[in-house]
Amino acid sequence: MTKDDCIFCKLANGIIPTNTVYEDDDFKVILDAGPAAKGHSLVIPKAHYDNALVCDEAVLGKAMVLAARVGNALTKAYGCDGINILQNNNEAAGQSVYHLHIHVIPRFKDDKVMTLWKPGEDTPENMKETAARIAREM
Repeated sequence: MTKDDCIFCKLANGIIPTNTVYEDDDFKVILDAGPAAKGHSLVIPKAHYDNALVCDEAVLGKAMVLAARVGNALTKAYGCDGINILQNNNEAAGQSVYHLHIHVIPRFKDDKVMTLWKPGEDTPENMKETAARIAREM
């Protein structure tokens, strides 16, 4: 199922031309139009899902396997030192296009392409309560 007003549905299904890295019946992998680094790719399902939180589990699993394949290809193609595999859910987490997509970004030591989070601290008691609260919702 696709959404008529979704630009990523149009990209994934060939309505809008892309720089395609890979395509099969369920996914298209394209170069990001505003890349964080050379080779920055997007894994996009052809079916519409707003994000990973509402995606079919089988599709989400296939998307992650495909992201790993793209990461391996980028490593071979560019000799990068690492790969970011990122997926944002909702605006507060950085999602700007509401169609599931996974970013695969080649990284090089000291490239300063992205800022990683600063690890925080918590007490063992609070972490135990936090884990229990999340587990109750699963």
